[in-house]
Amino acid sequence: MSAENARPAPPDLDVDGRRVIVAGLGVSGAAAAYALAERGADVTALDARPAGSSRALDDAVALLDVLGGSALLGPEAAATLPGAAPDLLVVSPGWRPDAPVVTAARAAGASVWGEVELAWRLRGPGAAPWLCVTGTNGKTTTVTMLAAMLTANGEAAVAAGNIGTPLVEAVLDPVGHEVLAVELSSFQLHGATTLSPQASVCLNVAEDHVDWHGSMAAYAAAKATVYERTQLACVYDADDPERTTEAMVEGADVVEGARAVGTTRGVPAVGMLGVVDDVLCDRAFVPERATSAAELASLADLTASAPGAPLAPHTISNALAAAALARAHGVTARAVRDGLRGSPAGRHRGEVVGRSGDVVWVDDSKATNPHAAAAALDGVAAAGARAVWIAGGLAKGATFDALVAGAKDALRAVVLVGTDTGALRAALAAHAPDVPVAVTTGDRPGAVMGSAVAAAAGLARPGDVVLLAPACASMDQFTDYGERGDAFAAAVRASGASS
Repeated sequence: MSAENARPAPPDLDVDGRRVIVAGLGVSGAAAAYALAERGADVTALDARPAGSSRALDDAVALLDVLGGSALLGPEAAATLPGAAPDLLVVSPGWRPDAPVVTAARAAGASVWGEVELAWRLRGPGAAPWLCVTGTNGKTTTVTMLAAMLTANGEAAVAAGNIGTPLVEAVLDPVGHEVLAVELSSFQLHGATTLSPQASVCLNVAEDHVDWHGSMAAYAAAKATVYERTQLACVYDADDPERTTEAMVEGADVVEGARAVGTTRGVPAVGMLGVVDDVLCDRAFVPERATSAAELASLADLTASAPGAPLAPHTISNALAAAALARAHGVTARAVRDGLRGSPAGRHRGEVVGRSGDVVWVDDSKATNPHAAAAALDGVAAAGARAVWIAGGLAKGATFDALVAGAKDALRAVVLVGTDTGALRAALAAHAPDVPVAVTTGDRPGAVMGSAVAAAAGLARPGDVVLLAPACASMDQFTDYGERGDAFAAAVRASGASS
């Protein structure tokens, strides 16, 4: 963990009269295009979708036209760099670094920024600090907790980035914010070169999005970017036996004086946050940390907004990470507790959607990779329950052997959804051959989940948790993980379970 000599000043952004291409006209791309056009740039937006494919796209094109910009739509328009080389290419998160437009812009000598880089450079003097969160899993939960803590501390805070509000909109909001809780994906971090968070954390790193980054090493390197130029505290997971995030912190170039702060579900050492007798404690941000700790919250506070939900180990880790960022910013111990008590559970993230007898139905549709599904199943096991696990979907090339081998003792039964169940079935046959497996039928979202819920109801026993944690993406049978979770909840309600 090396240190720079001074805190970096907010970079200036002068695009007046410059030729700028914005790749992608989704929510974040549209916000970028508008902001650049309003600052006098000659903006051309590219999008692979044809005109008329969505109301949002047509509205974005119309507004950009009013602001003096233009848009080129359709697969052909988005496949090549139009006209002369631009001064700047702003790339939306979905565009791969090897996309022809991106490689052509780099070859022509143009600057290539992501949404995060543009938003950071749009900040004015005295702008709100950023508290940044990345990781393969747990980002949204952690940022939600963090924003609740900041609000409980009496600050004008907003959750932004990958969680919802585009960062460009957040930094240009005329109402103003005192601090931003920022969720960052590996895609967003890929193009960030001057970002300087007040405090930062990478929660974990597991295989995901390798097809986009090209290799696991490149994916991990993008995640590690979150620690670069951090001003006050780099937070890492001290429970990770591989020391993945701790090594990232050790290799980061940070602002002089920034600290490495570990989190653990065990008793914390000096300079760490951890758990003592079911109480979250801080031994990093208190003057007397050598001999004592500040009590932040109880484990019961973590499920106050979702009674009945299993308290998964990763939820404790997420709460500790959020608390470490909040404490680095100056949030009081009481505000950490109040924020955790009031923090919503989050849609499709360990959300209890029904109860029938002694069976609890949990929607964790956002568990779109094996690492996330393993964490959800760990939560069931930690609560002393067995799981009827609903899994499957678009595997994205993932393997499931380690997941099934680690979770087999927690499984009552498995219900498979998805158009390709081969890899999951093979892993179950190899590592959990005695666990009953049912396969769903149906070709519509409602029918798929209706079949899955009916099968799960027949397999569950009193005290079990029926857990939708698919370990796969959803686009083979659903629009996204949200539709998948909604279909599950609707099927649970239709089965007669109470909400």
